[in-house]
Amino acid sequence: MATHADSDTDADVQAEPDVDAVESENLTLVQAVRDGLYTEMQRDDDVVVMGEDVGENGGVFRATEGLHDEFGDQRVIDTPLAESGILGTAVGMAAYGMRPVPEIQFLGFIYPGFDQVVSHAARLRTRSRGRYTCPMVIRAPYGGGIRAPEHHSESSEAMFAHQPGLKVVIPSTPYDTKGLLTSAIRSPDPVLFLEPKLIYRAFREEVPTESYEVPLGEAAVRREGSDISVFTWGAMTRPTLEAAENLEGEIDVEVVDLRTLSPLDEDAIVESFEKTGRAAVVHEAPKTGGLGAEIAATIQEQSLLYQEAPVERITGFDTPFPLYALEDYYLPEAARVETGIREAMEF
Repeated sequence: MATHADSDTDADVQAEPDVDAVESENLTLVQAVRDGLYTEMQRDDDVVVMGEDVGENGGVFRATEGLHDEFGDQRVIDTPLAESGILGTAVGMAAYGMRPVPEIQFLGFIYPGFDQVVSHAARLRTRSRGRYTCPMVIRAPYGGGIRAPEHHSESSEAMFAHQPGLKVVIPSTPYDTKGLLTSAIRSPDPVLFLEPKLIYRAFREEVPTESYEVPLGEAAVRREGSDISVFTWGAMTRPTLEAAENLEGEIDVEVVDLRTLSPLDEDAIVESFEKTGRAAVVHEAPKTGGLGAEIAATIQEQSLLYQEAPVERITGFDTPFPLYALEDYYLPEAARVETGIREAMEF
């Protein structure tokens, strides 16, 4: 089980390889996205970035800023506003042997291209009996909290984690962002790389300037604890760590950042749970059918005899994501996470 400290907390955890030993920059998460793309485009001429406004404009969140100037319009391609066309083209490029990185401007815009992802990208290896793979990375900002209009705040990661043949990755720190994106681009199979836009510029962290990989499929313990294991990912890692710190002295909370939702790091989940005997899951997606249910089922299937209480799910609500006035009530924040942890402990 990998470990790495979340830089905006005082959590006492083990760290990834010492960034002080190599040249590094103090980057935000969105800058780490850009740095990861730049590093891989320098290393591999087959890596191509494409999407709406990713070229001269540098992307709606400036995640691709400067790449067009560096690599030109043959490798940083502005596309029409057509998600199905963007993803279908990327599938063809990947089958040909390139490594396209298409951007969907917001995850809520991906639905017109859903068929290309689940019917073609995820199935190409199986359909061709291994003759072809589909090495493409679909980047998409996801989640709420930025006062955006409808379709801009979706957290539909469970839809894609359900699809065999597709990896789903969600970083929560700048260091992990570059390392996970590097691993995703080098993967022979398609990856949906979801970027929590709520924390795009929320904090900075030292990120090595050189290329490095953070393995896909491995969770990270952000905070060691002995009373309860709380599993989370993406932007919800921050309020979960805040809640854990607020409960220090009352409840000893272990926080596990899953980082990859497909494949799920079941070993990390079971190891943490068997240490504490209690669990909660925090995610901003709606509760019904969310990944929290899968994590709870994994715990019961593999560690039932260790279980001291039901698994608590602290999530968004089973409603469409609300507009501005109710957005803060929808997202699990530290106080609601604290309440959920206390409820799991009181059972």
